[in-house]
Amino acid sequence: MPGCMKLSMWSGPRNVSTALMYSFRQRSDTLVVDEPLYGHYLKVTGADHPGAREVMEHMDCDGERVVREVMLGPCERPVHFFKNMAHHLAGLDRSFLREITNLLLIRDPREMLPSLANQIPAPSLRDTGLREQVEILEALLKRGAEPVVLDAREVLLDPAGVLRRACAKLGLPFEEAMLSWPSGPKPEDGIWAKHWYHNVHRSTTFGEYRPKTDPFPERLKPLLEECRPLYGQLHRYAIPAGE
Repeated sequence: MPGCMKLSMWSGPRNVSTALMYSFRQRSDTLVVDEPLYGHYLKVTGADHPGAREVMEHMDCDGERVVREVMLGPCERPVHFFKNMAHHLAGLDRSFLREITNLLLIRDPREMLPSLANQIPAPSLRDTGLREQVEILEALLKRGAEPVVLDAREVLLDPAGVLRRACAKLGLPFEEAMLSWPSGPKPEDGIWAKHWYHNVHRSTTFGEYRPKTDPFPERLKPLLEECRPLYGQLHRYAIPAGE
């Protein structure tokens, strides 16, 4: 299908990214692909993730080929939405980012890091994808493109408003169907869903935003200080709730 939109959402972990994939999945014009570069990332970094061996056995781990054949490959629908983790770009030639539409999804590291540490006991800055997100942001600004940045908090506070404004920035019509989805696993889920998607499989819409009230873990404070300026740089461009 000539002229389709290749839309890649570059997220960090624990950022309502799967809910947004399910949201775009409900559109009448969109095909979604779940983390096509995950196998590549695990292969080139050796990252110790839940189910890593199984993921690599079930995916194409050649990142350049995945970019060429999947992300830049033939279209089946007017929009191809790729849910990607920004840190999965490790070791890849990023020139392909100029050929696709890029969307950034962020979350306050004070809320994200304790959740991430439940899955990866000793997370590092590499695990957050924040450095790569800032690099994507800077590349977009350098070429005069208007960045489209979503913050998980703003999305949860005002899903309809934030998604409507995001669609307008992306040049897509907003569809009310994006605000809900059926519960349970989806055919597009990656094989890692059993390790990461428990909560979103119970959902049928975006959850209510609830600020974390637990004390922030002392052991994660040095990482928080690394993350804060990067998050701040990105948050400046985030679409706010309630405008």
